Amino acid sequence: MRVVVRDANGKAVADLEKDDFQLFEDGKPQPITNFIVETPASASVRADGRPGEAQPGGTQPAAFLRPTRFVAMLFDDAHLESADLLGVRKAAEKYLDVALARTDRTAVYTVSGLGQLEFTDDLAQLHQALARLQPHPLGEVPHTSNECPPMDYLEADKIENQNDQQAINVAINEVIHCDPSITIDRQLAAATGNTQLSPSDLQKAQGIVQATAIRVEQQGSLQAQAVFRSLAAIVRRLAAMPGQRYLVLISPGFIYPDDRAEFSQVVDQAIRSGVFMSTLDARGLYTPDLGDIGQPMNEPDPTAAGLHSSWRIATQAAQTELLSYLAADTGGYAFHDNNNLEEGLRQVASAPEAYYYLAFAPNNLKFDGKFHSLKVTLRTKEKLTVEARRGYYDPRPDTPLDTAKRDIEDAVFSQEEQHGLPVSLETQFYKTDPTDAKLSVLAHVDLAHIRFEKVDGRNQNDLTVVAALFDRNGNFIAGTQRIVAMRLLDQTLERLSRTGVTVRTNFDVKPGDYVVRLVVRDSKAAQLSAENEVVEIPY
Repeated sequence: MRVVVRDANGKAVADLEKDDFQLFEDGKPQPITNFIVETPASASVRADGRPGEAQPGGTQPAAFLRPTRFVAMLFDDAHLESADLLGVRKAAEKYLDVALARTDRTAVYTVSGLGQLEFTDDLAQLHQALARLQPHPLGEVPHTSNECPPMDYLEADKIENQNDQQAINVAINEVIHCDPSITIDRQLAAATGNTQLSPSDLQKAQGIVQATAIRVEQQGSLQAQAVFRSLAAIVRRLAAMPGQRYLVLISPGFIYPDDRAEFSQVVDQAIRSGVFMSTLDARGLYTPDLGDIGQPMNEPDPTAAGLHSSWRIATQAAQTELLSYLAADTGGYAFHDNNNLEEGLRQVASAPEAYYYLAFAPNNLKFDGKFHSLKVTLRTKEKLTVEARRGYYDPRPDTPLDTAKRDIEDAVFSQEEQHGLPVSLETQFYKTDPTDAKLSVLAHVDLAHIRFEKVDGRNQNDLTVVAALFDRNGNFIAGTQRIVAMRLLDQTLERLSRTGVTVRTNFDVKPGDYVVRLVVRDSKAAQLSAENEVVEIPY
């Protein structure tokens, strides 16, 4: 579990110890079996591989620094209104100009899928992508303040999914007051309060309410599901990036009564992929029920004004709650109720100043995908808040082949070096013509320190060797996997233990900057090594 603890000022606390924490699964206390305190600095040291070394032929170390931090900014253009979008766009432009380091890569994504830009360090392209941002509501044209009856997603959900009679009656009364085709004696209604409808007009009003509720509810669900699909796709994209991974959802929030499964899946996927998911409330400092005070109010039935006000407050609270939960459940940060959006972007696009990893061994797992609740509390009497995921799903049973595949994939798309096996990495290149080159990746394995199993008089072990190539922005270009099946007689093993074995992988490349990732795993001890190398092929 990734856990963030903050003080009253929102600053992450870094000096807690294992005994300060209590961890509960399904309400039952669990012993914490492993405890790590992490900071961005310590994570960078662990993830940082060897710097660029001299290339064959005596050239100097590469000037290119491989990317180590990836920030995906997802603009919720399905829910953002023009004024809010303009504010967050200006904040993002200022953030990009002052906050990016040489090893940072940034991408601009949208819920609509329009105007996106993949990870890059090109500021000009990033600014152009921001300039293209516009609201893009999905589905039909959104309702306006002059719509009859006025209805938001919360009210539509009450009518369509919950059959809330109070909400239905309020909407029918609004139709009576705002639809001129409903024939009542309006002067008599104003004088006596009697708004009795004929059966045909009542049926007509009910039809208008039902049609409006269906349309608003369907459009709201469509837009909410589009956000979750975008989040899931970007988490998958980030999982393939070799470094620290941050996803920032820039949104006014939304309601998701029918999409709780999608929410849980996105959170689980982000944690498994090592992605910090943070949120920025594009509304800024937003007072409940007064956020739309500049908009014309359309209350055809004044007696329903109080009810509509309570619904608006509930809607705004649910929007804020969604953004807070997305961040807290993944160890990220939720920035809200503040108009300094530039500072907000700086905060949400960074890891917390400190965070903790807590491990425990679940009991009685049935490997059936069942959900288990989690809770972390503190023994300290200080006024601190804890942010951690609220649950997890039982894993499905894995075969040894599944485990090996996952270990290798995780290592390839990580940036952290591992040294479980005695492996060294060397790269060589030569240009075949001015626009093409051959890049060789050599993995040398010292067999003297690898465990073998004796079967039928032969020493057996299999080495899986994966060489992967990434561009300067951390985008995966190509990769190869080879299985070295060793069935060695004693005299052969003795000889190779002195010399080792070398596995060569070749890539056809263009001039440019690259990061080579080498992963080697053995089948007997399930030990793994992972190495990085920066390669600069001159033009």
